[in-house]
Amino acid sequence: MTQIYEDGTYLCNNPGWHAEDSPWKARQINNIIKKNALAPRTICEVGCGAGEILNQLSAMYVDRDFIGYEISSRAFELCSKKSKANLTFRLADLLKDDIAHFDIVMAIDVIEHVEDYFGFLRKLKEKAEYKIFHIPLDLSVQTVFRSSPILKGRKSVGHIHYFTKETALETLKDTGYTILDYFYTAGSLELPDRGWKSNLLAIPRKIAFSLNKDLAVRVLGGYSLMVLAK
Repeated sequence: MTQIYEDGTYLCNNPGWHAEDSPWKARQINNIIKKNALAPRTICEVGCGAGEILNQLSAMYVDRDFIGYEISSRAFELCSKKSKANLTFRLADLLKDDIAHFDIVMAIDVIEHVEDYFGFLRKLKEKAEYKIFHIPLDLSVQTVFRSSPILKGRKSVGHIHYFTKETALETLKDTGYTILDYFYTAGSLELPDRGWKSNLLAIPRKIAFSLNKDLAVRVLGGYSLMVLAK
C-alpha cells in the first residue's frame, strides 16, 4: 500500500492532501494542549502531509518552533512551500533521526496507514515527552454491517488498520504509553462535504451522542479519538 503515496494515486484521490480539514484538526489539537495546560517550546508532526495543520498551529503559537517530517516526496512538495520563521519541514523519516527530540510529537491520522504500527509507535515514543494522536474510529456497528465504508477508506485514503476507542487506547498502552487524556472528535458532523450518507446520519449521531457517547460512537460511527499520552 505504501506505493500510493509516491506513484500519484493518493494525490489523485486527495488533491489537497486533506489540507481543507486542517484548520478543524488544529483546533482540536489546540483544545487538548490548552485543556492539559501544556507549554511546549517545540512541536513536531510526523507524516505532516500538506503541512497545513502545522501552518495553522504556527499561526496560533508564533513564539514556538514547529517542524514537520514527511517521507512522501509528493506531499513534501506541498508542505515545503509553507516554511517560515517558526515552521520548517524535512523530507525524512523522523524515526531514523537519532538526535531529534521535541516537547510534543503529533501523529494525526497516521497510524492507520502504517503497516507495522506497533513498531512505529514504540520508536515514536522516544521522540518527545508528550505525544498527541488523532485516530479515526473506523469500526462501528454500521460500518461493519455495510462494509463499504471500510473498503472505500482503504482504497481512497489508504487506511489498512481499523480501530474502536478501546482497541486504539489498548494499542497505545501495549506499546508503552501512558494515557493522560482523550476525547472524541466529530469530523462527520463538523467538517463540510462529508457526503449525503454522512449528512443523513448527522441528526441521529447528535442525539445518540448526547445520550451516551460511547454507545453512539460504537453503533453509528463517524467519530475519531484525540489522545494525549506520555
